[in-house]
Amino acid sequence: MAPVLAGSGVSAWAGGFTLTAAALALLVSLALQVGVNYANDYSDGVRGTDAVRVGPLRLVGSGVAEPRAVKRAAFACFGVAAVAGLVLVVLTGFWWLLVVGAACVLAAWYYTGGTRPYGYRGLGEVFVFVFFGLVAVSGTVLVQVGTVPWPTWPVAVGIGSLACSILVANNLRDLRGDLAVGKHTLATRLGDRGTRWFYVALVVLAAVAVVVVAAATTWWALLALAGIALLVPAVRRVLGGAQGPELIAVLKSSGTAELTYALGLAVGLLLA
Repeated sequence: MAPVLAGSGVSAWAGGFTLTAAALALLVSLALQVGVNYANDYSDGVRGTDAVRVGPLRLVGSGVAEPRAVKRAAFACFGVAAVAGLVLVVLTGFWWLLVVGAACVLAAWYYTGGTRPYGYRGLGEVFVFVFFGLVAVSGTVLVQVGTVPWPTWPVAVGIGSLACSILVANNLRDLRGDLAVGKHTLATRLGDRGTRWFYVALVVLAAVAVVVVAAATTWWALLALAGIALLVPAVRRVLGGAQGPELIAVLKSSGTAELTYALGLAVGLLLA
């Protein structure tokens, strides 16, 4: 929801908010998010990398669901995203967005799917930043306004940074288990200390981004800093050395903060 809320705020500021396009963009975003989680559950489960797990129960890894059922669920979600995206393409006339949509689905599947998943090569955060930050926010603005005004990009950087912080918290929590099964996330490459400071750097980047947005548009955009404020306890936990299950609360706070940040941006830009 966060990138679509933030992008719709930019669209309102630019005088081009369109409810239909925003709703379709939200459907695309949600379907891709749910789809990538099913795909991740399936691929990690059949590989056996969920055998040593600290986080919540997984469908395939725990044996609760058949792998093929989870795989079908993933592709059903991708299908919903594709249909909603196609409607957006027809409404806007931006046919090249079909290529972007295909790239989104491929990125969702090959995060942990295929023979060389990029999530196992330390590239998960890069793709999350690009697709759930830059692409999702700018795409939301484009289908409503018809162009992408430059304040869109610092908004996208802020949203992308907080989306990445969720994955960083997740991979920090699973660091030992991932090392045990040979899953080479960015956290396993940076190490425990490096991953913790990377999390803090992402939060700082999101805070700086919103100040840039406010300077370029309206100081009402600083309402987004409420999301950053919510992360103060999470940052303390991360720098305090929280391990394993203790980081589940950080994961939750990171998601709540991203949504609050986006809502603050949307309200602030709408007021402008």
